[in-house]
Amino acid sequence: MSSGNKHPYPLLITLGALACLGLTSLSNNSVTIGNWTSRRLDIFADLRSKPEAPSQTVVAASAVPADTVDADGRSVAPMVDYVSYPGILEYGVPNSRAGLTQFLSALRSLKSGHRKKVRIAYFGDSMIEGDLITQDLRDSLQSFFGGQGVGFVPATSVVSGFRATIGHSFSPNWTDYHFKNTPPAGVELGPSGHAFIPSEESWVRYNPVKRRRLSRFNEVSLLYGAGTRDVTLNSKFVRLSGKGKLNAYTFISDTTAQSLLLKFRGGSDETPFYGVCFESGSGVFLDNYSFRGISGIELGKLSRRMWQEVQSVRPYDLIVLHYGANVLFLPENTRFDWYEKPMTRVVDSLRKLFPQTSILIVGTADKAYKKQGRYVTAPGVKALMKIQHGFAESRGMAYWNLYSAMGGEGAMARWVEGDTAYANKDYTHFNFRGASRVGGLLYKAIMDEYEQASL
Repeated sequence: MSSGNKHPYPLLITLGALACLGLTSLSNNSVTIGNWTSRRLDIFADLRSKPEAPSQTVVAASAVPADTVDADGRSVAPMVDYVSYPGILEYGVPNSRAGLTQFLSALRSLKSGHRKKVRIAYFGDSMIEGDLITQDLRDSLQSFFGGQGVGFVPATSVVSGFRATIGHSFSPNWTDYHFKNTPPAGVELGPSGHAFIPSEESWVRYNPVKRRRLSRFNEVSLLYGAGTRDVTLNSKFVRLSGKGKLNAYTFISDTTAQSLLLKFRGGSDETPFYGVCFESGSGVFLDNYSFRGISGIELGKLSRRMWQEVQSVRPYDLIVLHYGANVLFLPENTRFDWYEKPMTRVVDSLRKLFPQTSILIVGTADKAYKKQGRYVTAPGVKALMKIQHGFAESRGMAYWNLYSAMGGEGAMARWVEGDTAYANKDYTHFNFRGASRVGGLLYKAIMDEYEQASL
């Protein structure tokens, strides 16, 4: 051995270090400081079998056994486990408009050229804000059935900066009444849960974006409440007036204009402005009605008259209710009486107010929390799913199990920790890539039903 070698036992030192690393890898060695958790040291990671990536497919609707009918002529639910089935389950009386029947019929009529428009109202919380999930669902539906335009966009929005489906800016001098504050007498909240009151010289600007079916404005509708409001549309003066809780002023956009600038003047201070809808003359149109931090029971704050005028001014063939993240704020809680009873009233009210409209309940996504050093599915997830499925089953609606579609037990942890991340480190919300995946899964589930109904 050379006298210049300062380490006479390099092999033993190396073997000893490897042994220490190996023993450390066999334990849970991650460190948590506040909301930050270090990655676990595991030198055997490449030797272990990796979890599968989230599935991009769902079981075809034809895999569901056909409905049967009992002695009273009522349909009996297919014999499938709603907890694990990733497709859409439909409930209701045969030959009725329950489940997705009306919506699928409208899509067939649109495809065959017998009607011009099919509309979807998609209600949800922060899971869909910024047009997440809905932008991919809308784009896929418009690709197959036709249509251009992003649908409804509010006057102001806390997520306008990252919404990729429209350019949106506005002055800071708007007053926003909404679900979480108290509007004054005479001011009605609109379907988005907001009522915007402009001040003198308030403005809002909308710009098309360089994306397919969103690169120009075609048919534009301004939505506003009862009263009078003067506004300039780019350089054109218009007086908005109406007696209804919800009114619409519709015009064909100037194809040479690259943006829509609305400048508001004086008028009745109590006349709310709700937002603008962007569509084309025909096709499928999806309105995103997101509201951060709610559970869905807040929809009960909208008046019966408002709901009726929504369907009169802007009729919908499908209403989607997508909630759950804000119900699961205590992950180990499995009792949701505080949510079930008021949400039942909301669901019952919608069923009565929209008897000719299909209603789809989107079950909660998986949510993970840290237990004994690793992230696992929260116990409350399946308890909440049972309640949400019960709404659909007992009221003749459709149900889609997002939890199952994204992979079932432990899915959220896999979506966060996989080689490709599909969800954020809060183990609750999807990132852009994951939201796109969910939109694709829902589109496929809908198309499975459409193809099955067309047989």
